Amino acid sequence: MPLILSEQLEIDKYAYDIGARPSGSKPAFPGRGPRLHKGMALSFTSLSQLLDHGFDTVIDVRSPAEFAEDRIPGAINLPVLDNEERARVGTIYKQQSPFLARKLGAALVFRNAANHVEKSLSHHEGGWRPLVYCWRGGQRSGSFAWMLGQIGWRSEAIEGGYRTYRRLVNAMLYDGTLPHRFVALDGYTGTAKTEILKLAATRGVQVLDLEGCAEHRGSLLGAMGEQQPSQKAFESRVAGVLCGLDPSRPVLVEAESSKIGERILPPAVWEALKAAPRIAVEAPVAARTAYLVRAYDDILSDGAQMEHKLSFLRAHRGHAVVDGWNALIAAGDKPGLTRALMEQHYDPSYDKSRRLHGGDPAERIVLPDLMPAQLDAAAGKVAALLEGRFAALPGEGMQGAAG
Repeated sequence: MPLILSEQLEIDKYAYDIGARPSGSKPAFPGRGPRLHKGMALSFTSLSQLLDHGFDTVIDVRSPAEFAEDRIPGAINLPVLDNEERARVGTIYKQQSPFLARKLGAALVFRNAANHVEKSLSHHEGGWRPLVYCWRGGQRSGSFAWMLGQIGWRSEAIEGGYRTYRRLVNAMLYDGTLPHRFVALDGYTGTAKTEILKLAATRGVQVLDLEGCAEHRGSLLGAMGEQQPSQKAFESRVAGVLCGLDPSRPVLVEAESSKIGERILPPAVWEALKAAPRIAVEAPVAARTAYLVRAYDDILSDGAQMEHKLSFLRAHRGHAVVDGWNALIAAGDKPGLTRALMEQHYDPSYDKSRRLHGGDPAERIVLPDLMPAQLDAAAGKVAALLEGRFAALPGEGMQGAAG
């Protein structure tokens, strides 16, 4: 049974019989959905179809490094070759002999697969239905799905593997227009848009949280953790959310620029956001200052990191302005620094964006403060607008997103 294991090195050149369906088993999608090919390979023609696969578990058998970059939502990683093993087999294939690589690879794959069956999968009963994939739907997934099927589990593999999934994501986010109608929640920095967005979701509003998908709060100081997800992983999250939403109902999205931290909005999302009618949230600068001091206390408390991040604005805002911010950092004046950043950086950037793109908001929500009661009331107003005025309207035109 020949086994080729490093698909990205184009080693997967050989035919491999992954075996027939286990005796007595039934197709996972009788009469509908993906088509069966080559025994246990399923063909998917849309992203929604793939994500609505109906299997009990999705297993990604690629290496941990491949899995970390991106994966099908909800998949678990049971690598048949770890990072070092995959590199080792590929090197032997290229520098020594395909036969030696296959021999070593077969030993590693079946040893790792046996370990997964004994430790990670031993609790599953006979009716368990796993869906398996690798990078290209080749022999890493084929061999593992075959082994699981021989045990008696109703296993299938995805034809084309991760490449099929990625092609479907690209088709949705790059090659056409979204069927969804966005309504953009807009306003100056510090108007609690993200919190209102989340509160609206608890009221049944369909929400796409782009900052949550990007793990970034959308500004120079907005990093949420040590590292954002990869661009591919960000797009997977966005596409996964969109596939779960009803296109006949409006979707509330926070107005963003075309980048959130280092992640770039895919073209279909950016175009839908630019075309979206806007609900502008307005609040006094004092209220915005108080809110941001509460919401960004972790960032404002790290003076050294603040100075480092603000240093990138010297060319844009001038040395005197940034030196003034650094003086406020040194004095520990969080409210003063926050207000100065809004008045000298964030608000001018927003105003420039509005002048550039034009267009007035379709609705305004004016709040006297940004305490919990007011934010809850604002979320109620947003929900009422999406259920009323925006329930069946086409996009009126956001005419650009907030800076």
